[in-house]
Amino acid sequence: MSTDTNFPVLLLVEDENLLVPILEDALSDEGFNVVTAHDGNTALQELEAGATEFKAVITDIRLGTGPDGWDVGRRARELVPSMPIIYMSGDSAHDWSANGVPESVMLQKPFVGAQLITAVATLLNSASATASVEAQPLDAKKSPSS
Repeated sequence: MSTDTNFPVLLLVEDENLLVPILEDALSDEGFNVVTAHDGNTALQELEAGATEFKAVITDIRLGTGPDGWDVGRRARELVPSMPIIYMSGDSAHDWSANGVPESVMLQKPFVGAQLITAVATLLNSASATASVEAQPLDAKKSPSS
C-alpha cells in the first residue's frame, strides 16, 4: 500500500469498472488516499494485510462471486471494532438492517459524490469523537462543579 501518510486512507470496494474512477476522484479530490479492491476476496486480503491503516471502508454490496460487501464490513469490524463502514447498493439497501454492521451508513445508488463525502466525513468525525473520549484518562474528566 503506497499512500501519502498525511491523508486518511480509505478502502474502496467496487466491482463496477465505470464507477471506480468516479468514486476515487470524488474521494481524492477531498484529500483522501484510496486503496481500491475490485472484489470481496481482494478487499479481505487488504484488510488482513493492514486493517489498522484504513480509516474507513466503503463497499458495494454485490461484488460478483466470492465474499460480498456484507462480509467485507463484518470482517473489517472484527479486525477494527470502531471501523467506519459505508455500504453502497443499487438494490440491496432493504437488507441493510439485517446484514449491515451497527452504526454503518447505506448509500443508495445512484448518488452524487457530495453524498459519499458527507457520509465519510460524518462517520470519521463520529469515530474521532468517540476515540478521543475513550482515550481521556479518568482523572481528566472533571465534574461541572470543579
